[in-house]
Amino acid sequence: MKSNKDAFRDYLELEKKYSAHTVNAYLSDVSFFEDFNKVRFEQEVIDDVNYGQIRSWIVSLVDEGVSNVSVNRKMASLKAFYKFLLKAKQIEVNPMLKHKALKTPKNVQIPFSEKELGDLMQGIDSPTGFEEVRDKLIVDLFYTTGMRRAELIGLRLYNVDLSSGVVKVLGKRNKERIIPLLPIVLDGLKVYLKERADVENISDADYFFISKKGLKLSESFVYRLINSYFSRVSEKVKKSPHVLRHTFATHLLNNGADLNSVKELLGHSSLASTQVYTHNSLAELKKTYNDAHPRNK
Repeated sequence: MKSNKDAFRDYLELEKKYSAHTVNAYLSDVSFFEDFNKVRFEQEVIDDVNYGQIRSWIVSLVDEGVSNVSVNRKMASLKAFYKFLLKAKQIEVNPMLKHKALKTPKNVQIPFSEKELGDLMQGIDSPTGFEEVRDKLIVDLFYTTGMRRAELIGLRLYNVDLSSGVVKVLGKRNKERIIPLLPIVLDGLKVYLKERADVENISDADYFFISKKGLKLSESFVYRLINSYFSRVSEKVKKSPHVLRHTFATHLLNNGADLNSVKELLGHSSLASTQVYTHNSLAELKKTYNDAHPRNK
């Protein structure tokens, strides 16, 4: 008979379709709480606990210097675990029912400006050779599609349809979405594929983006690539693929795109996730308003 933790793993993998990384993070948090209870309360099983025990763990984590953000993540894992046990009729009361997340500072992502993007793209306008062509295309795809880093790395050759001018992206929870490609990006794709055809001994042949040794790109490589390129044109502290994704959404909204369309392009499951990008659009709207209204002259 499976333990509740094993059943929880199956639930996350098969029903929720979470990635292996997310599943392991959830189970790791549950195991940490299990270990805490064994030491503090001499309780081997955490299927039936009260909120006081969970509160003790929160206090212990905070005393150890764990950030509120990390504590909230651990509590989210416990909340999912006990919600699952309740659904599976393994418990009658969810001990996390009245839990409230710890307060955390709001980190507003600062997107790159249109000038910074323009300066960068102008500086790499004429790439030569496989690596330069590939790197420019990666920057272009992030900025013109808003895809996530893992989505770009996971692209397969058959995901890119040059004749239809679209790319099929496999997002979170294995949810597929189709993103249109701009003509200038289609041109870059064709040039890249021509250069890619000359790479010898390709091991990861199915993957669209590869290294010069024919291997699938790593997440750290793509992060360093974006950071390096944008260090040329921006003094912002954070220069990452996620900031570029944020920039994509912000620039679309600033130029009149509606929120629902941006939601679909980003692959968000709800508008609430997309609304975080309206902060910068509102700032742009206020600037335009202050510059244009006669009463402010």
